[in-house]
Amino acid sequence: MKRLQRQDYLNWLVKWRDKQIIKVVTGVRRCGKSTIFKIYQDFLMQEGVEKEQIISVNFEDLEFEELLDYKSLYNYVKEHLKEDKKNYIFLDEIQHVEQYEKVVDSLFLKENCDVYITGSNAYFMSGELATLLTGRYVELSMMPLSFREYCTGLDDEKQTLSLNEKMNLYISCGSFPYVLKYGYDAQDAKEYMSGIYNTILLNDIVKRLRIADVNMLEAVTKFMMHNIGNRTSPTTIANTMTSNHKKIDPKTVDRYIRGLTDSLLFYEARRYNIKGKMFLTTINKYYICDIGMRNMKVSGKDTDIGHILENLVYLELRRRYPEVYVGQIGADGEVDFVAIKDGIPVYFQVSQTTLDEKVLQRELAPLRSIEDNYPKYLLTLDEAFGEMDYGGIQKLNALKWMLEE
Repeated sequence: MKRLQRQDYLNWLVKWRDKQIIKVVTGVRRCGKSTIFKIYQDFLMQEGVEKEQIISVNFEDLEFEELLDYKSLYNYVKEHLKEDKKNYIFLDEIQHVEQYEKVVDSLFLKENCDVYITGSNAYFMSGELATLLTGRYVELSMMPLSFREYCTGLDDEKQTLSLNEKMNLYISCGSFPYVLKYGYDAQDAKEYMSGIYNTILLNDIVKRLRIADVNMLEAVTKFMMHNIGNRTSPTTIANTMTSNHKKIDPKTVDRYIRGLTDSLLFYEARRYNIKGKMFLTTINKYYICDIGMRNMKVSGKDTDIGHILENLVYLELRRRYPEVYVGQIGADGEVDFVAIKDGIPVYFQVSQTTLDEKVLQRELAPLRSIEDNYPKYLLTLDEAFGEMDYGGIQKLNALKWMLEE
């Protein structure tokens, strides 16, 4: 199978090439960070860069185990530098190296070094490196495959499927690149995602936060999977756990949530007061990075298509906009998402279907209550009347919208 190019991410790397700034790529485990480095390295060589100018180290490869010491790593890179040429240095999953920031900072100071690093956790950018390199790095937040990327990568046989059939495959087998590359069997996909899930919980959360009660952490994780798109808070979760005879205090829940979002298994969608243009700090929403992983753990009525669609739209908005929030209107009103780019807001309401007139009016009401003239969209799965204009509010088919560039 040909390698999926992931053009948007490649374009980002090309845009920052040779600029005196550190390129940081973050993303959940197995979302394709190592692969995008390989694609970019191929691009560089096609552009005339010699193989000897590329120094690449993956710290999850046993071959480089002795380089987990930061001094050894620095000496290794220094020995391989070409003094009279530009060197492209790729340090993959660098969070495994203690005090790696010292290596990165030293390489940054060399004019003949173009430095690229990846990590599977948001927390690896939240400490010393971020402090040390303020104003000296740019960050690319990678995600598993978008629906457009997934459809592009399907084999010839699967290309004949309808749009709805492709979506069913996408949410049942998941959006991790490996699943697309090696097959479409739901059971195999579940086993693969189970491995990712366990590694994230045990390596990225339990080990880092020194959590003793793994079962409680998993109970909180499943609660959040059940409640994607619902307003929640540590207190709400703690009360629910306690009522189910799993006593836990809100501070511990908050710590678990920070671990789940730092590992990039979940994203936090903060609330934004549209009229006051201010952020609200409590009762946010959470969305999972991959619906297939959620479906692996949650079954029955909880595989609600409305919440799944909302989760997918949120992920797509994160790909397209630097800021995505839940919109607050007055005391109780809400618009699903406010996406902001260059200071300009765009409003999105998401619903499985609005063919029922009452449902349609209910979904249009929050958008109509917003008094500015910025774009407003209603996204549904409707095929009949899938594209409509309601006084400037554009109704679009969500699957077709997700396929757009």
